[in-house]
Amino acid sequence: MSALSLPESMTHRCAIVIPAYNHGERLREVLVKTLGLGFPMFVVDDGSTDSTPQILASHADVTVIRHEKNQGKGAALLAGFACALDVADFAVTIDADGQHNPDDIPSLIRAVPKGERPIVVGRRSGMGQKNVPRTSRWGRQFSNFWVWASCGKWLCDSQSGFRIYPLPETLRLGAKSRRFQFEVEILVRAAWSGIPILETSVQAIYGPPDERISHFRPWLD
Repeated sequence: MSALSLPESMTHRCAIVIPAYNHGERLREVLVKTLGLGFPMFVVDDGSTDSTPQILASHADVTVIRHEKNQGKGAALLAGFACALDVADFAVTIDADGQHNPDDIPSLIRAVPKGERPIVVGRRSGMGQKNVPRTSRWGRQFSNFWVWASCGKWLCDSQSGFRIYPLPETLRLGAKSRRFQFEVEILVRAAWSGIPILETSVQAIYGPPDERISHFRPWLD
């Protein structure tokens, strides 16, 4: 499905932002699938030391922001948002590890009610399958609780990185976190500021443990 099948009012307002850190060939697969949707794409190489820079260099239609040293997922997202703001006022974020299905991007965009500017979180389905790490299931429930405790908003998947953000509003929220905590903090700050937060179902793709690339540290992050 291409961007052309979406309402015209949405196609020119959205850009893709992908934070990447040592995801190598998994990133290549995500790029190929996502570029076909026709949106402007911004990839933040957050200090990768593997083949990520070379893979990005082979895609001339991707805008690359490079951090010489790893700064964290939150810092990468904010850098991508700042660049995307020149061409769009919504950013769709998708992880570089292949966990999300780019074909779900149009569904995420359609979840934005006409005339509204919410954050839309892709609620991952299939989290009970055997390949899903126990730390991922536990971490989701743990962060769901703390989002609720902090702002009174109950979400089913506050750790999902597959989202839509209204760019100017998100950049004004003043999030302090620069690593994985950013994705939880930004939801709390959005709720405090009156920005609507919606969820819509998306697929979760978890391969065998030996194929999985994750830099999430359950206790620290």
